Amino acid sequence: MLRFLTRRVLGALVILVIISAVTFFLFYAIPADPARLACGKVCPPATLEQARHNLGIDQPLMVQFTSWLAGIFVGRDYEGLGHCAAPCLGFSFVNRAPVFETIMDRLPVTVALTIGAAVIFLVFGVATGVIAALKQGKALDKVASVSSLVGASVQIYFVGTLAMYFFVYQIHLFSQPKYVPFTDDPIGWFNGLLLPWLVLALIFTANYTRMTRSTMVENLSEDYVRTARAKGMSGRSVVLRFALRGTLTPIVTIFGVDLGTLIGGAIITETTFGLQGLGRLSVRAVDYSDLPTLMATVLVAASAIVLMNVVVDALYAVIDPRVRLS
Repeated sequence: MLRFLTRRVLGALVILVIISAVTFFLFYAIPADPARLACGKVCPPATLEQARHNLGIDQPLMVQFTSWLAGIFVGRDYEGLGHCAAPCLGFSFVNRAPVFETIMDRLPVTVALTIGAAVIFLVFGVATGVIAALKQGKALDKVASVSSLVGASVQIYFVGTLAMYFFVYQIHLFSQPKYVPFTDDPIGWFNGLLLPWLVLALIFTANYTRMTRSTMVENLSEDYVRTARAKGMSGRSVVLRFALRGTLTPIVTIFGVDLGTLIGGAIITETTFGLQGLGRLSVRAVDYSDLPTLMATVLVAASAIVLMNVVVDALYAVIDPRVRLS
């Protein structure tokens, strides 16, 4: 098991280095001068050159990349700007602050939004899919199938806008979506994120219902399930110990990908509800050509996805012992 996870972690680190390199060189190919943006609209040539030197962008690209990569582990000094402590993801000339500080300010918003919605759509999606599979062909199964198709067809910005108009501004059932630190006001934290959780969960629940139902129906017809029933095991034991366990493998896969993607930045959801998370930060970085912040958000998103893939691999080893032995 340890060797299995070690291989996955080392592979993940290699992938992150490759993603960092590709991202770095692609973004620096954009025809935008960070020094000019940092210097301001009125910037004499001598001041512009000094700004390029302070930011380190007057050096070859490979030197810039190695300095940026090393700064993640040991920090980095910027002339005229001071020391950027590790993990240093660069210095934002738009925010006038180290990028890592900005990321850490926005990350709790995205994590809270993601985790809350994930708990809802995983529990309800899997539960609804299991019930629909057990009631195959009956009214409940048909209702769940139609509902999942409708949920998978709508978009977050459409449902979110309607939910805001009706539930917030018309009948005042929910509070205006906002983020309040949990440690400051737990009730305000819950009320401010409840509507975004429900809307985001509505979209994702449909996919989990469909996936769980189809896989569960297939597993219920397998020989090992029929054998368990023939041995006199109760229906609940057959479903939970055999059919559901076989259903979890594809569910774990899509859940890991969805969770990593959402942690990387739920751009549309955050924009729809006005939440200042990583998604909104990346959009702002694009608008202002804030390359260091944009590179950092891409790295965080890639890290979240790669990390969740490692976790998924570990869960595979728990669910299916054959994975550990392969």
